[in-house]
Amino acid sequence: MTVVHVVLFKFLPRVSTAHKEAFVTQLKTLKSLPCVLNGRLLVGGPSITDPIERSKGYEFSLVSFHQDRKALEEYQASDEHHRVTSQYLWPFKEDVTRFDFEVAAEDEYMCEFVVKGLSSLSRSVTTSEDESYAGVAVPGI
Repeated sequence: MTVVHVVLFKFLPRVSTAHKEAFVTQLKTLKSLPCVLNGRLLVGGPSITDPIERSKGYEFSLVSFHQDRKALEEYQASDEHHRVTSQYLWPFKEDVTRFDFEVAAEDEYMCEFVVKGLSSLSRSVTTSEDESYAGVAVPGI
């Protein structure tokens, strides 16, 4: 069963933009870990939430997919994860929120859609108003 790992990051006010950019770059290297399912790790930010107050000060997020709980544990325990968090996060964070969940069996197809859909979109983009992929409508693609 696929496990989704979601993390929100809030930095101390004194942390520079350059440091935050380096943090994002380093986070993205974690997608190459074998315990990240098919390299599916996304880093987003800074937040574009409107109004910004709804972000509660969180500036960046990470979403990664793992085959199961064991793979998530391997990710958390990896030397690379430790390096990135100890050098770029823990000394500079104001707050971190983590939320992990197992994808329900009936929703697993959506995880497949993310991988197959994104890879097929990167190869060819159509101009039709509405196409579907695996029975899911995808407007504007």
